Amino acid sequence: MPEHHSTFVVDGAQRAAKTPPGFKAEVAQLDTFKLPDRATGSLGDHLLGKALIDAWRKDGIIQIAMTDEEKKLWDDAKAASQKFFRQPHAAKAACVDSQSYAGYIASGEEVTDGIADYSEIFTITKDLGPSDPRVRAGWPCHGPCPWPDSAMKEAMTRYNEALGRQGEKLLGLIEMGLGLAPGSLTRYTRDGWHHTRVLRFPPRNMTNGKGKEGRGIGSHTDYGLLVIAAQDDVGGLFIRRPNEEEKFANWVKSAAGLREDDEGWMFIPPVDGVHTVILGDMMQYLTHGFLEATPHKVGLNTRERYAFAYFHEPSFQAVLKPLEGGCGGKLDRSAKDDQGIHYGTHFTNMFLRNYPDRITTKRMVAEGRYSLLDREELRTMDAPATL
Repeated sequence: MPEHHSTFVVDGAQRAAKTPPGFKAEVAQLDTFKLPDRATGSLGDHLLGKALIDAWRKDGIIQIAMTDEEKKLWDDAKAASQKFFRQPHAAKAACVDSQSYAGYIASGEEVTDGIADYSEIFTITKDLGPSDPRVRAGWPCHGPCPWPDSAMKEAMTRYNEALGRQGEKLLGLIEMGLGLAPGSLTRYTRDGWHHTRVLRFPPRNMTNGKGKEGRGIGSHTDYGLLVIAAQDDVGGLFIRRPNEEEKFANWVKSAAGLREDDEGWMFIPPVDGVHTVILGDMMQYLTHGFLEATPHKVGLNTRERYAFAYFHEPSFQAVLKPLEGGCGGKLDRSAKDDQGIHYGTHFTNMFLRNYPDRITTKRMVAEGRYSLLDREELRTMDAPATL
């Protein structure tokens, strides 16, 4: 499968130099996959899908080569994020919305396992104006994205749209690799609740003292289907490989903080021109654990670090049910789940847990919006909002 598969070799000394101080970890040497312009269902696409799945099952993470267009979009988005984060705190703090969880998150505001994280974030969610029926009906997490200016909005939107196309392509390839009928996964992403975390991490010696020394983000798994990420040349990402002795089910019990100080972490060195892709809770749930959500964390390095994490997600209204076919017959079809998981509730719970003191959380509680998640229209894909 040479047309879709290659390997980047990074000098060992260079990789080791980028490992954040105070962390012991194996340094990953990952294959990099080149995705086709369009997945057509060819034999090559099926083989590529199987190779991607094998890599996720072995390492918990893959690298995919950026196209020239994606590299330009990443450079533009990174420049926009650097410009934003270098603004005075008051200007950044003004970019907050009380209905959505979009906008600015100060260093120390996000909490993982009860401990403040040092990540500084701008979250991009669906940008829904006041006339949108879902916003008018008070749906949890629905509202505008409080952009600081049109230049940042344009750069981030164009990059997000490109990653959305890659996300759909990856889901199609996963369907082929698992032997699933077309649409088994992508049927859930109609009007997907895709969103992005634009991230800055301070140098480890220039924090505000609210969190844990050297820790950028505590260990956790992500809540959706796919996370497509890019990082600058500084380095700070660690992941845990799939392990039969370590099982997480974040939708049953929070995985935040688990194994954070244990041995067995793998450092993911920066490689120019690639996206990394890990799997989230809903992919694990759908495949009965055949594909697992990847535990990961971020360590602070000696320089500030910029990164970008795009979440390719189901519809907020989707109720997911475990798959009944594929994986070469290796799915546990005896595991019945008649209730399924409502993605909107799963997403909302994660943000409530991470931002207990945010204005959005306080308004949701004060106005009783959380109870709306039980309404049938919020649990039926494409159903219109009613007032």
